[in-house]
Amino acid sequence: MEHTEQMDEQKERQSNKKKRKKRRKGPPSWVISIYVVISLLLIMALGAGGVYYYVWSNLKPTHAGEALKVTISKGMSASGVAETLEENGIIRNGKIFGYYLKLKNEGSGFQAGDYELQPGMELSAIINKLNAGETIKAETIHFTIPEGYTVQQIADKLSSEGFVDKDTFMSLATGEHDWADAETVRSIPESDAFKVRLEGYLFPETYEMKVGSTEEEIIARMLQETDHKLNSLPEGWQDAIDASGRSLHEVLTIASLVEREVVVDEERPIVASVIYNRLAYPMRLQIDATVQYALDEPKERLLQADLDIDSPYNTYKVDGLPPGPIASPSLASIEAAIFPADTKYLFYVTKKDGSQTHLFAKTYNEHLKNIQLSNKASK
Repeated sequence: MEHTEQMDEQKERQSNKKKRKKRRKGPPSWVISIYVVISLLLIMALGAGGVYYYVWSNLKPTHAGEALKVTISKGMSASGVAETLEENGIIRNGKIFGYYLKLKNEGSGFQAGDYELQPGMELSAIINKLNAGETIKAETIHFTIPEGYTVQQIADKLSSEGFVDKDTFMSLATGEHDWADAETVRSIPESDAFKVRLEGYLFPETYEMKVGSTEEEIIARMLQETDHKLNSLPEGWQDAIDASGRSLHEVLTIASLVEREVVVDEERPIVASVIYNRLAYPMRLQIDATVQYALDEPKERLLQADLDIDSPYNTYKVDGLPPGPIASPSLASIEAAIFPADTKYLFYVTKKDGSQTHLFAKTYNEHLKNIQLSNKASK
């Protein structure tokens, strides 16, 4: 009896123990899985939100400030531009901005130069400005080179205006130098006879250049202008030079002679034809302007002694053309030298009636008569 009671008590304890275990058992595993997934999503959402906030905050405009001069160097990458903008306080974060540019497919069109940018600008405004190349307009100088000027006259003029050192300018124009960005200057032949190597190759024009431009930069710009002007000539000009049997250097030399001999544009092709006719005859050119160029100082009136000076530029004593141009020819003179008039003229004399035109002749006797007519007109 007592044993039976003990058994019953033991069974009851075991039953209670099982009930307690049952009560302590947690939620099902699938519920726990849902809890875990939700928790992870919340963590990811918070993380993504943090990243988004970080990116957004770094793409916001900076605090407004005074405009700054920011230099974008030639060849600078988009990331380099971004770094420069951050260093100047125009944007908040260069790396984030760099990624933003890649996302927007921007940066490859940014143009080099000095920009006025202001802290507080919208990113779109910065990008548009760099793409458009809206650089700060540099302070500039202006100078005009008249047609028919020699290199010496050009140097004197620019020196008097404070733009160049005359000796440096003349040294560059006289000596050998690699003008890599200029094409026409390569036609200059090797010669020890030149008075000034670049004579005739510095185009007479009005120029605008940055303040502080060096003598080398000014000369290079003028040489490039010669290239530009030649490319504006009527189609076929290069073929016409080839057909003439003359080099470009010789044609520019003829153009410079025309420039110094002619005032009225309509006569330029006619005077060019006289030069070609005398060269073909052959006859010495006997052009006073070449003697003036050979002299140390030009004279108002040449004397017989001047015509006898020993110089490769003195066309009263040497056959053919002088070694090179004697001045900077205008485009009109260059075109006349390339496309001369078709005439038989061998002589011309200036009318002394103030018209600055000429009388032309095919023979020496006709020329003598024209000289008499010119002298009568002056009385």
